[in-house]
Amino acid sequence: MAEYKTQMEAAKMGIITPEMEAVAKKEYRDPEFIRQMCAEGKVAICANRNHKCIDPNGVGSMLRTKINVNLGVSRDVKNYDEEMEKVMAAVNMGAEAIMDLSSHGDTTGFRRKLTSECPAMIGTVPVYDSVIHYRRDLDTLTAKDFIDVVRLHAQDGVDFVTLHCGITRKTIDQIKKHKRKMNIVSRGGSLVFAWMCMTGEENPFYEYYDEILDICHEYDVTISLGDACRPGCIADAGDVCQIEELVRLGELTKRAWAKNVQVMVEGPGHVPLDQVEANMKIQQSICMGAPFYVLGPIVTDIAPGYDHITSAIGGAVAAMAGAAFLCYVTPAEHLALPNLDDVKQGIIASKIAAHAADIAKHIPHATDIDNKMADARRKLDWEGQWECALDPEYAKSIRADRAPEFDDTCSMCGKFCAVRSMNKALNNEHVDIL
Repeated sequence: MAEYKTQMEAAKMGIITPEMEAVAKKEYRDPEFIRQMCAEGKVAICANRNHKCIDPNGVGSMLRTKINVNLGVSRDVKNYDEEMEKVMAAVNMGAEAIMDLSSHGDTTGFRRKLTSECPAMIGTVPVYDSVIHYRRDLDTLTAKDFIDVVRLHAQDGVDFVTLHCGITRKTIDQIKKHKRKMNIVSRGGSLVFAWMCMTGEENPFYEYYDEILDICHEYDVTISLGDACRPGCIADAGDVCQIEELVRLGELTKRAWAKNVQVMVEGPGHVPLDQVEANMKIQQSICMGAPFYVLGPIVTDIAPGYDHITSAIGGAVAAMAGAAFLCYVTPAEHLALPNLDDVKQGIIASKIAAHAADIAKHIPHATDIDNKMADARRKLDWEGQWECALDPEYAKSIRADRAPEFDDTCSMCGKFCAVRSMNKALNNEHVDIL
């Protein structure tokens, strides 16, 4: 069989890889369809050649909507054992990707532990790690330093890297001129922006993009084109800075595909609900159907502590309109590093949004579990309902806390239960209420 380096390269050569076969089976799709979508760049299978324990998944708007979970330590919360506990809990709850955003301590050891033990896709933001890796201030780092960290992450088995390639020195003038309410809220984007301001040099991830593509091709690392200018409040949604960067990301997508490097494109951010669908359609057009990876979107700015809900609302609409990958948002968003309970709530909210969108998009077999739940509810089969529930333990705890007098009902309706009454009436049984 002919040699290939990346999933896209194999797909263009007409080769169906084992990873494509695995994705096809999960998605109830023909392997040839998955190969074709990979060749066109509309599906990305993020699977670094060095990530040996990965359980492959495909990311694309015509596939099941996937969930990413951001984790990692900070200077204030730095227990790597707790982060690993969150990682495995997230995988057990069905997250398809883990993004390590660690900004303190032994980032290399934690990253290598992830790629040696975790079956989910692993993502990183190399610009974060550059300061930690070299233990030097941002303005002392060189373009070569940044690129060498990208290479290190690729060698360590990272499946996708977020690189803020789309902002340039022109962006500095745009940010100053257009007076955004929230300026740049992307952590990686702000670091690149600050580095350009301090050094007077061009964005290294843009200037040396071809060299980065060669690294990604060598290890089959998917580039997740970061949206440094994503809106950080609804007032900034759809402004000149966001759209101009998106146009550049479309150009960078073409350049990556020409070198057989897989691409995802990152998206907003904070967006009013009535603008979410339009954002998805613009991205699909400008970036030629490359998988869209969105943070939320968060549809209102006033719900700190509840942003897992604001993002689930936006995420459902975004995925229904073409987003392929939802980055979860937890109740701790804007407030703190999420704890294990925050992670759980964020995952559940995102999975609800993803599943609702998959139903709306008529993804094959998306409604199977809903139909099973309906059957179990009709039969008042509580064990059957737990088997279908996204979070069975929580559902059980609510019922146990407010247990009914009669097992075939709940404490809301008791013998007034419509399901119970209909079952009895249709079986010609006496419907006893009192």
